[in-house]
Amino acid sequence: MTLPPNFGRAYDLSNLGKPAVDTSAPMPGLEVTAKNLTEEFLPMSAQKPVVVLCWSARSPESVEMLHSLGRLALADGGTWVLARVNIDEQPQVAQALQTRTIPYGLVFIAEQPIPFVEQALNETQLREVITKILTLAAQQGIGEAPVEQAEPEEEEALAALDRGDYAAAEISYRALLARKPNDIYGKVGLAQVQLLIRTDGLDAADVMKRAIEAPDDVALQMQCADVEIMGGYLEPGFKRLLDLISVLTGPEQKIIKERLLELFALVDPADPRVIKARAALANALF
Repeated sequence: MTLPPNFGRAYDLSNLGKPAVDTSAPMPGLEVTAKNLTEEFLPMSAQKPVVVLCWSARSPESVEMLHSLGRLALADGGTWVLARVNIDEQPQVAQALQTRTIPYGLVFIAEQPIPFVEQALNETQLREVITKILTLAAQQGIGEAPVEQAEPEEEEALAALDRGDYAAAEISYRALLARKPNDIYGKVGLAQVQLLIRTDGLDAADVMKRAIEAPDDVALQMQCADVEIMGGYLEPGFKRLLDLISVLTGPEQKIIKERLLELFALVDPADPRVIKARAALANALF
């Protein structure tokens, strides 16, 4: 890692709130200092990923994230290293790591820094991030990629999908979310199955023709958006629902918004079409 030339100057994060969290108990992870960053942690990252979280007692979210990472590190049995930077005590290190917000996380893999978070994440989301980090490290010859274990309800849902039983798949995904409400695969799987159920047996050409003839039929426009998304026509599908949101109010608008968010979840969030549609949704609502 090449440290910025102003390593010795602290970065100004004075806009953080006043101390609100008792951190007198030992915090998870190894403490990073200006000295051991280059002498210990960078060489260590050639053997296993070193996950670094910049935190502050003035940020309750960052404290909670650090504890979540500590639990994950313990569960993973030493496959990666958790390190922490108290920005109030180690301002030089915070500056060197180009910390601009708290919480801020980055990982060192083969001595190369890779930022991975600039906002608070819950433990389920952090598990997904750690899985990606370990997979990336394995691709560079460091450690082994994790073997993801599917939840039993997810396995049941996938088996149901294989035999074309969408209703059974929906029941299984709902059961998974009842047990683990924040499970990402469960949420995406349920949205996928529900889209399959809504479009099963539809004649796409007929639906789009009728949607053109009846632009004020909200149910038909939603159905047409489903057909377009299923066909890979993301922009027309998103725009159709965005147009409805711009003219509807109250409960109807809320239903369309929730449907649109479900469809967003089916696409890579980095897809420029999703980013554009999300911005348009924000403008329409606010």
